[in-house]
Amino acid sequence: MRFILSLALFVGIVWADNPITLQFTGVKTAQIMSDGTRKEVFIERHIPVSCNSVGLNPEAVFSGNFAGADVPQACQKSFVTTVGKIQPMQIAEGVTTVGEIEVLDFIQNRANVKPLEYILVDARKRDWFEQMTIPSSVNIPFDEVEYDEAIPEDFERVEKLLGFHKMGSVYDFSHAKTALLFCNGPWCAQSSIAIAKLIKIGYPKEKLLWYRGGLQDWTALGLSVIRPK
Repeated sequence: MRFILSLALFVGIVWADNPITLQFTGVKTAQIMSDGTRKEVFIERHIPVSCNSVGLNPEAVFSGNFAGADVPQACQKSFVTTVGKIQPMQIAEGVTTVGEIEVLDFIQNRANVKPLEYILVDARKRDWFEQMTIPSSVNIPFDEVEYDEAIPEDFERVEKLLGFHKMGSVYDFSHAKTALLFCNGPWCAQSSIAIAKLIKIGYPKEKLLWYRGGLQDWTALGLSVIRPK
């Protein structure tokens, strides 16, 4: 009996420490809205009960519409697939590419716990961000990740959010945050452009993470999104 209880406790600890379980337990976080207010958000995977009993076969999944005539509408999502340029799996040596589980783990165990050290970055332009984003993300448009004498305040905001600053002609990254960047999907180059610009000015590669799947893969898997505006 003691062995069974010990085994159950061990399994429970392993389950709790395994990031893959976050898709089942959900993640609590918060979003700063466009008006400056803070909104509590619970990220979870939304799967209608009616979808759990749907039998799928190769014809249903790869029939051309990628769902099949017998799959209920509630179990489907439609996406534009002919836009942008497909991005590689690794965009720069030293920059880690992550998936949904790693993003959930980053939000719960890093960005939520140590916001001064970790940041989730939506690298799209503001109008896209305000329409839909991953909860707890901060908008740093890719075209602002570069100093522009005409609008220095934009880059000053980037420095403040990411925790680095310019000292004359050099940059101090001693307190730079570990940043996880994303954009629209595996065909979107905006986050990879932002990462390239950060690397160009010397941002430590080991402090850059890239979620290649972006909003398209995130929503395809039924994970929660928020409209900051």
